[in-house]
Amino acid sequence: MKALVTGCAGFIGSHLAESLLEDGHEVIGVDALLDNYSAAVKLRNLTRARQFDAFRFLSLDVSQTDLGPLVGDCHVAFHLAAEPGVRSSWGTRFESYERNNVLATQRLLEALKPWPDKRLVYASSSSVYGDAERLPTPEDTVPKPFSPYGVTKLAGEHLCALYHGNDGLATVALRYFSVYGPRQRPDMAFNRFCRAALRGDSLTVFGDGEQTRDFTFVGDVVAATRAAAISPVAQGRVYNIGGGSAVSVNDVLGLLASLTGRRLDVYYVDTERGDVRNTGAETARARRELGFRAATFFEDGLWAELQWMREQEFRHVRRAATG
Repeated sequence: MKALVTGCAGFIGSHLAESLLEDGHEVIGVDALLDNYSAAVKLRNLTRARQFDAFRFLSLDVSQTDLGPLVGDCHVAFHLAAEPGVRSSWGTRFESYERNNVLATQRLLEALKPWPDKRLVYASSSSVYGDAERLPTPEDTVPKPFSPYGVTKLAGEHLCALYHGNDGLATVALRYFSVYGPRQRPDMAFNRFCRAALRGDSLTVFGDGEQTRDFTFVGDVVAATRAAAISPVAQGRVYNIGGGSAVSVNDVLGLLASLTGRRLDVYYVDTERGDVRNTGAETARARRELGFRAATFFEDGLWAELQWMREQEFRHVRRAATG
């Protein structure tokens, strides 16, 4: 199989590309290397993938490129390219979210129209639910995004649905819940928490820390994403992809303190716009139709991210020492 992976240099995209390559598939990876964080960090995410002869990397903007030749050369497209982040989606940067989350998705769907049987797996987000009234939240809950980011991800879902309904495209949308693990973006909570814990720095928590999330390990997300590409019943469907347990931010901090053997210096500040109180994924549909079940215990996943961060910190110190 030859796969197109958009956003291949990102947190989840790089893990997905590696997983496909390790199983003998060819991967065309594209990434615009957006300025939301360092391009050097993103390119480092591709270190392992670039060791495979079956990997081809293209630095391009999905929203501005004729994707027909790339789509025509692949059997399946995994669309993970997006402008991420709830807090940064307000104000003047929204234009970038609109371009990278909505327009880019529409351009890819247009490119797929001549090949309706080619599966498109679209990476959506639990942010489409907003402050859901029902927990765990099933897929038939009416989405009520609470941030501009959530609005753009829901718009991408609607585009997938209408191209499926009008043009017969084999689209699948996956609502990822609070993904964590090695290579997590620098702005994400666990990355910040692990870095502060290892350095002995103070860290900031938005809210009282009692808010809960359905944290999902990146390896489980990759497994679900790949399953969505081959399930015979998945096209035209939407699935929650969650880790299966509600964990509070304060519980995370307590576990980190235990894993590092260090007391954490935590500052609590007001909740920011767009943040929701609790999330939880009802995943019965994904279990039934994708064969998905999260396999990573939360403590094991957090340990994996902490160890990865330890390696990053070691490299950082070594680079500083050598000038």
